[in-house]
Amino acid sequence: MKRGTRRGTERMAECADAYVLYEQAVQCVEADIDFVDETFKRLRQREAYSLREDFCGTANAACEWVRRRSRNRAVGIDLNRKVLDWGIAHHIAQLPPKAARRIRLINEDVMKVDMAPMDTVIAMNFSYWIFKERSLLRRYFRRVLQCLVKDGILFLDAFGGYDACRASKERTRHNGFTYIWNQADYNPISCEILCHIDFAFEDGSRLKRAFTYDWRLWTLPELTELLTESGFRRATIYWQGTDEKTGEGDGRFYPTTRGKPDAGWIAYIVAEK
Repeated sequence: MKRGTRRGTERMAECADAYVLYEQAVQCVEADIDFVDETFKRLRQREAYSLREDFCGTANAACEWVRRRSRNRAVGIDLNRKVLDWGIAHHIAQLPPKAARRIRLINEDVMKVDMAPMDTVIAMNFSYWIFKERSLLRRYFRRVLQCLVKDGILFLDAFGGYDACRASKERTRHNGFTYIWNQADYNPISCEILCHIDFAFEDGSRLKRAFTYDWRLWTLPELTELLTESGFRRATIYWQGTDEKTGEGDGRFYPTTRGKPDAGWIAYIVAEK
């Protein structure tokens, strides 16, 4: 028998839902949508009503968007049919019927989707880093530009810092499990980075490689240059402030041209059409 189990008893990892754990440990869609909503209104002097979530996964952010206002509508795009079905069952099914009718999920390549222009497009959790070549990422940005209204805005996030350029493991304790971010490999010549997410449980069991990410670690100058090369009028970095007591990020982001040389940081990129 496995360590710590009785015959006929399932271990915690065998019962775990990786998507639930991911949303608890990684995502904060409320904070992301707060930033998108408030920044768009400040820059455009109007509210955004339409949002497209690229690489949407469980469509958690898209569902949060339609909950905000009765006029809001959202489209989520992802290649993985399984994760979209999970989002339908666990998120869209929980929305009020009128809100559920204002969200649409598309099982398609973001490079090929053709639809009416949207106020905003978001690509969060560094998902667009699957495009490792400059020409491919530029092509994606150009496709997004075509899918925005005349004053539309693309919202991205990015991470970096000197700890991002090495193999490492970071453990974060949550209620009932430990989230493990495993930077398994980094190639300084190509800036390719291979990462895994593991979940460890109190009974000693572990959900290994629940998610794997084969990315290029893009720098902020590369991203802003590619965005302007793609036709965006302006690409602005929003840097996270620091909590004076803890020394950690305070969750507030402000536009700046100078950041701090921290071991690890997360920023938003706001690209205006």
